[in-house]
Amino acid sequence: MTELELWRVEIDGGAADEAALALIEHRAWGHFTAMQVREGRTRGLDLHLTRLQAAHRAMYDLEIDAEQIRDRVRHALDGIPDASVRVYGYWNGLIVTVRRPEQMPTRPHAMSSQHFQRPLAGFKHPGSGAAQGYFLDRALAAGFDEALLVGADGTVAEGAITNVGFWRAGTIVWPDAPALPGITMLVLRRALAAHGVTQGRASVRLADLAEYDGMFLCNSRGWAPVDRVDDTPVPVPVEMTEAIARAYDSAPWDPI
Repeated sequence: MTELELWRVEIDGGAADEAALALIEHRAWGHFTAMQVREGRTRGLDLHLTRLQAAHRAMYDLEIDAEQIRDRVRHALDGIPDASVRVYGYWNGLIVTVRRPEQMPTRPHAMSSQHFQRPLAGFKHPGSGAAQGYFLDRALAAGFDEALLVGADGTVAEGAITNVGFWRAGTIVWPDAPALPGITMLVLRRALAAHGVTQGRASVRLADLAEYDGMFLCNSRGWAPVDRVDDTPVPVPVEMTEAIARAYDSAPWDPI
């Protein structure tokens, strides 16, 4: 899995030196959030800010100001309207990275089940990145688009770099298992509720896939339906894709 070329890196509003860049590549510290920026806006800005503040408080017992985070992102973008942005929180401040924008292919995706669950799954942190990358690379090498992380008993949790959801009888079912509450998942949950789509949580096992009418994945790049898990085909109902597309497209882009 290759990284996108870095356009710009700033630490507390200043250009990063070589030592700081090496620290970023090491990735054994801190917490972060990832967002897609279009015309200086992003979806779910309030959710990104809340994630960063809560994680910083939990990890370092320190407060970071929401307006300071926004100012750091605006400063790093500096006239770049569209980008992939990451904001890292570490003990002494904030790091912002800017890369080219990305968008998830809307075609159906295939997932390969991998027995792994992230430690401290509720936080978006780089600490388990090597393991996630390992299992994602295994899935990609086998011809899949993403890894599906499951527990030892086959309980579905999340993707290596995505959240997953299921569709059954007009209801969205989110897995009831340790997983990162992804920003796009939270944006979708809010938008789906506004459109009157019923949602719930349930324990989902690989053996249960035949009980569901559809499946999808989502992350900061967007969302896509899933049409296969391992060798098991998964239906892609029009009702599901239309409901998700309608909700996601209605989610506002917030000015940073």
